[in-house]
Amino acid sequence: MTLETCKLEQSCAGSLLMQPTTSLSQFLPYQLSLASNAVSGRIAVEYRQRWGLSIPEWRVMAVLGDVGALTQRDLTKRTLMDKVAVNRACKGLEERNLAARTPNEADGRSHLLDLTDDGRVMHSEIMPRAREIERMMFTGFSEEELELFRTLLSRARKQAEDLDAVDLEGSFGIS
Repeated sequence: MTLETCKLEQSCAGSLLMQPTTSLSQFLPYQLSLASNAVSGRIAVEYRQRWGLSIPEWRVMAVLGDVGALTQRDLTKRTLMDKVAVNRACKGLEERNLAARTPNEADGRSHLLDLTDDGRVMHSEIMPRAREIERMMFTGFSEEELELFRTLLSRARKQAEDLDAVDLEGSFGIS
C-alpha cells in the first residue's frame, strides 16, 4: 500500500495518518524537528521515570559527564539550548547535589559547573540505558545507514552554524 493509498483509505498505522499532507511535511527542518521531538520525548520518559531528570537537566549532565567542568555559557553553546533553560537545568542539578559550582580561576567572574560524585554515579547508570534505548530506536538500520545518518546530521548542523555567521539581514525582504 502506498502512502497516497493509505491517506485515501485512512486504514494505515496512526503515525502515517497524523502526518500533514501539505508541503510542510516535505520541509526538512520540520521533519528534523519532528524526529528530534519524537526521539527526545521517548528518551525523556525514561529519564524522568527512572531518575527524575528533565530533558535539559539530562543534556547538561551528559555534556558535563563527557567533557568535565564548564561555564554556563559553554554549556549553552554545547547544548544549543536557551540560556534560561540551561540556568534552570543547572540549578535543578545543584539542588539535587548532582552538580556543583566552583569559581572559574581563568577569569575570576564566572563559575564552572561539574558533576558531583552523586552526579557521576547517576551519569554512569544512565549512559548504558541511553545506549540501549538508542539501539532499540535504530533497530533495523544497518551500520552503514547509521554512519551515513550521523554524517548527514553533522553536515546539516555545520551548515546551519555556518549560516549563523553570515549576515542574513534583508535576505528575506525584512529590513
